[in-house]
Amino acid sequence: MTGEVLLGVANDSQPIHFLMKMANRHGLIAGATGTGKTVTLRVLAESFSEAGVPVFMADVKGDLAGISQLGEKSAKIEERIVLVGDQDWKPTAFPVIFWDVFGSKGHPVRVTISELGPFLLARLLNLNDTQSGVLTLVFKVADDNGYLLLDLKDLQSMLKFVGENAEKFTLTYGNVSAASIGAIQRGILALQEHGGESFFGEPALNVADLMQTDSNGRGIINILAAEKLMLSPKVYSTFLLWLLSELFEHLPEAGDLDTPKMVFFFDEAHLLFDEAPKALLEKIEQVVRLIRSKGVGVYFVTQTPMDIPDSVLSQLGNRVQHALRAFTAKDQRAIRATAENFRADGTFDVERSLGELAIGEAIVSLLNGKGIPTHATRTFIAPPRSRLGAITDGERREVIEASLVKGVYDKTVDRESAYEKLQSKATISEEKNSPAESDGETSNDSEGLLSTILGSKTPSKGKSTRQGPVEAFIVSAARTIGGGVGRSIVRGILGSLSKTNR
Repeated sequence: MTGEVLLGVANDSQPIHFLMKMANRHGLIAGATGTGKTVTLRVLAESFSEAGVPVFMADVKGDLAGISQLGEKSAKIEERIVLVGDQDWKPTAFPVIFWDVFGSKGHPVRVTISELGPFLLARLLNLNDTQSGVLTLVFKVADDNGYLLLDLKDLQSMLKFVGENAEKFTLTYGNVSAASIGAIQRGILALQEHGGESFFGEPALNVADLMQTDSNGRGIINILAAEKLMLSPKVYSTFLLWLLSELFEHLPEAGDLDTPKMVFFFDEAHLLFDEAPKALLEKIEQVVRLIRSKGVGVYFVTQTPMDIPDSVLSQLGNRVQHALRAFTAKDQRAIRATAENFRADGTFDVERSLGELAIGEAIVSLLNGKGIPTHATRTFIAPPRSRLGAITDGERREVIEASLVKGVYDKTVDRESAYEKLQSKATISEEKNSPAESDGETSNDSEGLLSTILGSKTPSKGKSTRQGPVEAFIVSAARTIGGGVGRSIVRGILGSLSKTNR
């Protein structure tokens, strides 16, 4: 595979090539509904896969799954093949891994509460500044006491624990508002009603599993089933934002590469920025700016460039703009502003063309070998080689069964975490306060630490005291926590765990 990919052909029959070594400079695919954005996304995803670059994208309409199946030479495809002069076109199925937060249309994809962090979780729960501050306090208490926050029941238990001991924690961490605790709990209940419970837990997604190639060296195309997820747009956008931050945190510096390590398509990108506070927008801008050096290209897919803040839009060097419709004065202003963002050479009227583009036609400006945007060119997009449209349930099952990650995420693991430890601690406290007489035995410091901090129980009389591997690990962890080492969990740029603390 060369470093150039045929994206389409200009109106003057000149081929338009996309440079792989500029793919990590990010990009934008924009246009009104039904103008061809999805086809452009598919063509780019197929090209990246052929070049050995893994891809991640969300299937918000259910029509991207066909990438996993052979394409068909319809009359329209034949016409476009002739138009762009793609002599190498042949039906091709691409390697795909299906993912689904709800676990029905792909492998379950989860994140732990600790990994998401208080910053993104506050956005997910629609918390105000005061409530967000209390949530951060709860995370800090959990970190300092070695309580793992893995799923929603862990978080609910910690909120209850902090609320019941508010006076004690206020002296050390600051004011704990009962009203804020209640607001957070209500937000969690609302999230559960929208299926959020399946979003949190273990095994959590390992981003390394998204960056794989098949036996032929083609990059795996990771497709997140998002039709149902889109009913909860904040869950959708928060998850994708967390995933971006995970890639940023875990990948080493790479510099300029001949091909990117991964390409990330962010469909319905406006959901990321809608009602986002200034602090979040600044962090998003920072992630987009810095993740390029990790070898990751980010491509926003949306209806109009006006959906993207200028601070982010200015970093998107590769642009494919499909038709925009001018039904209102606001639409006309958007077309004018979009035209001004292109580097025109005077050969055609960009603003006028934006309203005249046919389906599958676009105005394109790509980065050349020196990183300079090319002049705006009116282009016909090349045809995809995979199947257009949806796939059958049977075809989806076949892809899932042959997946590289089959069996890795399919079964939920519920290990000991904050919920279990706090339950155990409450039980021990009740027993201590009970009027029943003690059996006269006392536990040593290590056993007490296990009971009160980790919630593990000491062996009963007459039972073997030999430690298995799990018990040995718990004792080791108890000593570490008891020694004050490893209690503070370091969170990254968007509140996720750092690689060393995963």
